[in-house]
Amino acid sequence: MAYYFQMEQLSVGYNGKALIHDINIGIEQGEIVTLIGPNGAGKSTILKSITRQLALIGGKVQFAGKDLPAYSYRELSSRMAVVLTERMRPELMTCHDVVATGRYPYTGRLGILSEEDEKIVDDAMRAVHAEEIGNRDFNAISDGQRQRVLLARAICQEPDIIILDEPTSFLDVRHKLELLAILRNMAKSKGITVIMSLHEIDLAMKISDKIVCVKGDHIFRYGVPEDIFGEEMIRELYSIDNGFFDPTFGSIELPKPAGEPRTLVLSSCGTGIPVYRKLQKQNIPFIAGILYTNDMDYQLARLLAAEVIEEKPFEPISDHTLARARQAIATCDHIINAGITIGESNHRLKEILAEAEATGKL
Repeated sequence: MAYYFQMEQLSVGYNGKALIHDINIGIEQGEIVTLIGPNGAGKSTILKSITRQLALIGGKVQFAGKDLPAYSYRELSSRMAVVLTERMRPELMTCHDVVATGRYPYTGRLGILSEEDEKIVDDAMRAVHAEEIGNRDFNAISDGQRQRVLLARAICQEPDIIILDEPTSFLDVRHKLELLAILRNMAKSKGITVIMSLHEIDLAMKISDKIVCVKGDHIFRYGVPEDIFGEEMIRELYSIDNGFFDPTFGSIELPKPAGEPRTLVLSSCGTGIPVYRKLQKQNIPFIAGILYTNDMDYQLARLLAAEVIEEKPFEPISDHTLARARQAIATCDHIINAGITIGESNHRLKEILAEAEATGKL
């Protein structure tokens, strides 16, 4: 199968020595593909290799049916935009000047921008909300502003493919979301292919069509987010032994509090989540229940609670489950009613609430 962008038996590294080898990845036009993995795994090395900043150690890269080395630098610069993490330090250039360099592949030898070029520059700066800093010295702005200016320069190139190394670094939450929304719009409305690396795996999970997991001397896993972002997969990729990745919420969780639980939390439909987090922050182990396994609370309780008293979805609460809850009431010193919605199937929770109230621990 012919892909729009393809790495075939690719080996990448430095000074003729391969650090990662046998990379075989096919990317369709308009896809967003994100590289994730631990620091130092080689994500930047791969990106630099497929942008011709590093010589390939082995294998090949094809772009739009043509081997990458067959492109002239001028042709490649009009079709591929690159935003890497290295700090640019241009002398005496305003932000507008830096963005305008994205038009140079389309100008004549004198590099004079036409009226149309200037409009494209202004539109690109407006797209990343950088128009108010257009006249400022590029070296005098913040890291976050600099990142937005470099993205505007890439947009100016009107590329077929854009490659970014940790583009959300130095950005606050608002601008992270804005940047990723811009990339998504470029990919889905204009068919621009996006290849990037991200540290924020929750954002990678939400924006990417495909995920490349980089670890060791090979590609650890490649596939759609639904296949990649499992609890065990992320634990193994990042060698996590001090917390959890929760695929339901796309969040990283600290370890559950250690010790014998003396607190019982009664909840349903998400009401327990803020209580679980507060108890965890105070390092208080707790029991959670009675929770149906399709309840929002259950998804987090299984990671943070010392014990979860659970029931099968849509089933009446069984005698066995009720007995476990009564035992928890007897052994715990504190019982928290975080808010329970009682319906036909879980009506026996009324008994639990009544017993909890009778103990004076509620």
